[in-house]
Amino acid sequence: MKEKVILAYSGGLDTTAIIPWLKENFDYKVICCCVDCGQGEELDGLEERAKLSGASKLYIEDIVDDFCDNYIMPCVEAGAVYENKYLLGTSMARPCIAKKLVEIARKEGATAICHGATGKGNDQIRFELGIKALAPDLKIIAPWRMTDVWTMQSREEEIEYCKAHGINLPFSADSSYSRDRNLWHISHEGLELEDPANEPNYKHLLVLGVTPEEAPNEGEYVTMTFEKGVPTSVNGEKMKVSDIIRKLNELGGKHGIGIVDIVENRVVGMKSRGVYETPGGTILMEAHAQLEELILDRATMEVKKDMANKFAQIVYEGKWFTPLREAIQAFIESTQQYVTGEVKFKLYKGNIIKAGTTSPYSLYSESLASFTTGDLYDHHDADGFITLFGLPLKVRAMKLAEVEKDKK
Repeated sequence: MKEKVILAYSGGLDTTAIIPWLKENFDYKVICCCVDCGQGEELDGLEERAKLSGASKLYIEDIVDDFCDNYIMPCVEAGAVYENKYLLGTSMARPCIAKKLVEIARKEGATAICHGATGKGNDQIRFELGIKALAPDLKIIAPWRMTDVWTMQSREEEIEYCKAHGINLPFSADSSYSRDRNLWHISHEGLELEDPANEPNYKHLLVLGVTPEEAPNEGEYVTMTFEKGVPTSVNGEKMKVSDIIRKLNELGGKHGIGIVDIVENRVVGMKSRGVYETPGGTILMEAHAQLEELILDRATMEVKKDMANKFAQIVYEGKWFTPLREAIQAFIESTQQYVTGEVKFKLYKGNIIKAGTTSPYSLYSESLASFTTGDLYDHHDADGFITLFGLPLKVRAMKLAEVEKDKK
């Protein structure tokens, strides 16, 4: 009996070439697993392509709702954004995919999992940390790091390798962006983006929407409701989270929302430049933040901001299946107990403009915030507060003045 390997299969040229390579160099029985996180039409024709390439079986596993409910939403509730811009679209998906690959490996009795991530990127870390945490006994094969066996260094060489093994596929050697897509976002790297001095060619690049310049000249109002931090409806229509993201992607793409051009710091130590389209995710994150403004007290907000940055780093570095992520998520979930209410905003040429927020748990008091004197606040109380609040500053200034006096 040949040993089985589970290949994380996208249907692209790299993972297609890996199928005959695994059989030729390791004599494995190759079982492909394509994990559907909302890639859309990218899944078309996969089964025929995998079998044609020599795979013994193909799994196409739909995990969209699991991805949305258990990976995206914890990041939304945390307000997790990497380096102030990146909404973690690829980062969130990798542990979800790794978990499914391990499940299929157990089901098939496989001894190894193979992925096509490069040796320079973040994904190799995310996949492998997930696999190690969930199945430390499984072998991990990373062809792009095995330069003594994996000798192909270009698309042309991969195409020729496939042809030599009787695999004629509709791939071309033409240069194109390197992309990763799921329900939350699509990322773009390569071509003119490799030089930060170049402006992105948005007409050629964008997939999910348009630039703000090409968006409609009329704004569009959107209303969302949340219950305990989780979105429940858009414009009065109740939907599950995955359908809400689909709807927001449509609205955001139409109005040029969520296009980010970033030079980020990869885990492996280098900087990389990419453009991310996250139309629906940008709206969802902003709507959630607007509601939290009304509900969370100052001290909780301060700590939550620190936790958001830490959570983003953890997710970006592939450390999802760790005690620290679980502990921070437990804190985040406790802050969401009263994040319930309605958010209204206007989408207009790349902007999300507030148009009113309400919550039964709002800590905002009109009588307190207004200039009129209410029962809860006596202006004279501020005298004592400022005296005590500023006492350390006053004492320090007096001490410095005393020292200066003694010098004379």
